[in-house]
Amino acid sequence: MRRKQKWLVNGIIGYLLLLLVFTGLAPFFTPYEPGAVGLSAVLQPPSAAHLFGTDELGRDVFTRLLYGGRVSLAVGTAAMLISVVIGAGYGAISGFVGGMIDRVMMRVLDALISIPSILLMIGLQIFLPHSLTAVVLIIGMTSWMPIARLVRTETLSLKGEVFVQASAVVGASSRQLLTRHLLPQCLPTITVMSVSGISHAILSEATLSFLGLGIPPHEPSWGNMLMGVQNYVLSGIWWIAVFPGLFITLTVLAVTFLGDMLQDRFALPQFRKGERLL
Repeated sequence: MRRKQKWLVNGIIGYLLLLLVFTGLAPFFTPYEPGAVGLSAVLQPPSAAHLFGTDELGRDVFTRLLYGGRVSLAVGTAAMLISVVIGAGYGAISGFVGGMIDRVMMRVLDALISIPSILLMIGLQIFLPHSLTAVVLIIGMTSWMPIARLVRTETLSLKGEVFVQASAVVGASSRQLLTRHLLPQCLPTITVMSVSGISHAILSEATLSFLGLGIPPHEPSWGNMLMGVQNYVLSGIWWIAVFPGLFITLTVLAVTFLGDMLQDRFALPQFRKGERLL
């Protein structure tokens, strides 16, 4: 059993490292530009010249996957950082202050969680320009709620500990208690949620881009590579949808499994109760 787990861990880490290398060094692995149009090579199947074929504009699918991976991974990481900052701050303040303020903050949180995230993202999209930065902000600002709930729960349990009470007695301010004692103790939880948050953000970007609300079309991303390909797939031109979909699926699964492994490594009880980011 341990040998199987070791192979799984090595496979996941190996895939993610290869993905980072290939996307980060994309110009060294493909001779094409992601936006280069080749009208003489439209919708070509996979071949030696085009490993993953070409799309409806003659653009090399493999090239766009590599450059699109840069964008999707960057969006996922940046959106995760935003959600962690908002969620950890909100949850820590709510749990530390307690009382009426905590109850009000939790009711606001419950109300936000009850709204489907896709509706929140579409609602924010109305007020923000159609840009890469806007997509990062939208995903980050609509995915912090589960982090806030877990951090608040952990803060509630930690603020009664002896070391926190002793620090308060010797004159530590509320800010010092939060930043030096409580939040550092929440780092294992925040780390696990952060990893899971990357996979959630990648899926959210793909969903928004597929709906035409995400990354601008001129910017390659795994999500907008799937935009408008339905008719081509039905006509037997499978490669322009299968390869982006495969990369999204493999990456999300790999990051999710990595989060699960970190969860088991830290042995966090709050996750064993079934609380997840996704």
